[in-house]
Amino acid sequence: MMRGIHSDWAYKNLEAASDSVIDFKLDETGDEATNLIRIRSMRLVGFDSKWYPLMTRDNLEVAFQR
Repeated sequence: MMRGIHSDWAYKNLEAASDSVIDFKLDETGDEATNLIRIRSMRLVGFDSKWYPLMTRDNLEVAFQR
């Protein structure tokens, strides 16, 4: 879901009802644009909330770099 379309109240209710929330971000601060991913919240599971770069392979498969 993209933010900015609905009210903050709607997003808070949807996130509260979800088992996990995953964020994607486009970072354009360097020479090349970088797609990033992170887990913001996940129920009943330990997780790392750091941002990780996404990599698109030659076969268009997407993976994240550690």
